[in-house]
Amino acid sequence: TGAHLNRDDIDGVRNGARLEPRVIAKAPEGQGCPRCGGYVYAAEQMLARGRQWHKECFKCGNCSKGLDSILCCEGPDKNIYCKACYAKKFGPKGYGYGQGGGALQSDCYENGDLAPKVADIDVGKIQARPGEGCPRCGGVVFAAELVLSKGREWHRKCFKCRDCTKTLDSIIACDGPDKEVYCKTCYGKKWGPHGYGFACGSSFLQTDGMTEEQISSQRPFVCPDTTSIKAPEGEGCPRCGGAVFAAEQQLSKGRMWHKKCYNCTECHRPLDSMLACDGPDKDIYCKACYGKRFGPKGFGYGHAPTLVSTSGESTIHL
Repeated sequence: TGAHLNRDDIDGVRNGARLEPRVIAKAPEGQGCPRCGGYVYAAEQMLARGRQWHKECFKCGNCSKGLDSILCCEGPDKNIYCKACYAKKFGPKGYGYGQGGGALQSDCYENGDLAPKVADIDVGKIQARPGEGCPRCGGVVFAAELVLSKGREWHRKCFKCRDCTKTLDSIIACDGPDKEVYCKTCYGKKWGPHGYGFACGSSFLQTDGMTEEQISSQRPFVCPDTTSIKAPEGEGCPRCGGAVFAAEQQLSKGRMWHKKCYNCTECHRPLDSMLACDGPDKDIYCKACYGKRFGPKGFGYGHAPTLVSTSGESTIHL
């Protein structure tokens, strides 16, 4: 009938054997198990906080759950806890934390005095020395909120477009000539090319009817005529004498020409390395003008290199 199974723990007898209570030898103060104070031998020791614990004493101080090196959390009260009890007892408290757990708390005032008192500090009010702080607000910029642009340190919350206040990152930020930062759209409207077809820097037609004087006054002046920059005698472009920069240079007979000056001296046809002919007068010509000016002349030549002499003799008069 199984009646004998109901007598297991009567009078300390289990399965026909009497269990004697275990006697633990007490260790000197501060040297034994922190939970029971007894000696801890090598076969049963668990380590936490640099102290030895009995394996059976190595459990949560709140819910008595058995622990291991993965689950153990050492509390500031020199006791050990499982992760759930540690979070409830020592974790952050307040609305959204749920007594230290990962759930929402139904009453934002439930914890009362248990919640840590943390002052809300506006670091933007901590002003830096002139020229060293955030360019937007002048406050000290700490590492946790640092954003770099053109070698200057910005607060993350201050790193936004100057005109539309759109939050920026390293991909869409544009540094303006006024030492401010803009999004690409505002940068194009403020500093991009203006006029019919540009829409204040954007890629659609302009409808605001800005005059040429207004457009010129809003963008930096750049002199587009580089030929006005004269080079030393014999070093510039052979045609105009101006300094020749790398972006506009053309080479011919070891001399550098402006790309817009590299044209035929007779018909002003633009030339390239295939069409250009170097004349004996140190100037350049297209093939047709070169043939007319320096090619063989007389019956059968027609002042152009299209016909050949029938006699095989040159008709050039020197």
